[in-house]
Amino acid sequence: MHHPTSRATRRRAASGLAAVAVAALLLTGCSPAAAPASGGGAYTAAPKDLKASITYALWDQTQVKAIQANLAGFKKEYPDISVNVDVTPYDAYFTKLQTEASSNTLPDLFWLNGPNFRLYADNGKVEPITGLVKAGAIDPANYPKALDELYTANGVAYGVPKDFDTIGLWYNKALFAKAGVAVPTNDWTWDDFQQAAKTISAKLNGQGVYGAAAGMDGQTTYYDSIFQAGGNVISADGKQSEYASPATVKGIEFWRDLIASKGSPSVKQLTDTPADQWFVTGKAAMFVGGDWGRSEIADSPVAKDTQVVALPKGAQQATVIHGVSNVVAAGSKNKQAAQALQVYLASKAAQQQQGDLGAVIPAFTGTQDSFAKSMPGVDLQVFLDQLADAKPLPVSKNTAAWNALEAKYLPGVFDGTAPVESTLKTLQTQMTAALAKE
Repeated sequence: MHHPTSRATRRRAASGLAAVAVAALLLTGCSPAAAPASGGGAYTAAPKDLKASITYALWDQTQVKAIQANLAGFKKEYPDISVNVDVTPYDAYFTKLQTEASSNTLPDLFWLNGPNFRLYADNGKVEPITGLVKAGAIDPANYPKALDELYTANGVAYGVPKDFDTIGLWYNKALFAKAGVAVPTNDWTWDDFQQAAKTISAKLNGQGVYGAAAGMDGQTTYYDSIFQAGGNVISADGKQSEYASPATVKGIEFWRDLIASKGSPSVKQLTDTPADQWFVTGKAAMFVGGDWGRSEIADSPVAKDTQVVALPKGAQQATVIHGVSNVVAAGSKNKQAAQALQVYLASKAAQQQQGDLGAVIPAFTGTQDSFAKSMPGVDLQVFLDQLADAKPLPVSKNTAAWNALEAKYLPGVFDGTAPVESTLKTLQTQMTAALAKE
């Protein structure tokens, strides 16, 4: 599947599959498989005069301005700790991290996402936050429960949530007006969405405009519709794929039906030009995407015509939640300084600053209002209101193994060249086998 533009991958969960797969091989080949015991993560607060030089690694250049603002505040508390911010583009980030992990030269503090987290935690590469929580330096109750769970393995917490994403329905009101179709509301159903997409495509196809652009990656499209149909990607015990269950099949058919009706560009067209590009160039009236699309949309020609509502509802309402966490390398030579920065970045003040600068939706409860108001006239509050219906991004110990199976089998289902039920049965069987190898 196509790698979206760097801005669209700000906090995208499941890209760079090959890199993650290679990381799995290298990491497991070089490290003890056992994670540190739950008593790990010893912590003593850093003295204010601690002298150290640490590296903070991340993948999103658009967030550096807000991070530098955070670091100015950190410098006032710890004047003798210098922080080098190391930015690597997303497509190369995990390849680089994997090399560093295999040679025990990981950055002192770095970003991890859900699909890669277990790989590093289970191989003893990241430091538990157990000691910081016991000392009261970090309180998991301040962050969305689903994210605390995402960064916990075998009952041990490792990552501190930095931000979060939910998914909404962005739309172009000018294109709706041109097609004479009523704009989406927060009460829309799947049928409302499908009908509008099909009608707009039929009325505006002479101008090369589609009703919707189907993103075709799990986090922004088919995981959401699977959950809305009442289905699951992985069983509750993490041992079985549920791709062939009737509800999950319905969630997949949602996108197949959309493409078959010409309500969306084809899979090939979406591979050549990602969904966000169709939307920001005014060639799609609707786009199912994350809150991170805000920056790209605000800078685009369609900004003045854009609005957002909650995802259309299936059997139930649901949206995928994912977020980045800050983790300390277990092998860091400057662990105390790295933990000091980890604690500072987890604070209400630092996360409020991130929100005020419009960089992200901060994870700390009560700091999100600024994000909601950061695009005047656009109801970004939708992304916060959907927390009540949020389901964690599906991940496992080696997410990459079955992400690769999704990338192999699902495009054919979506474009109508592969039969739905038998293909999903094959995917389920192979994915369950991959889970068994973990």
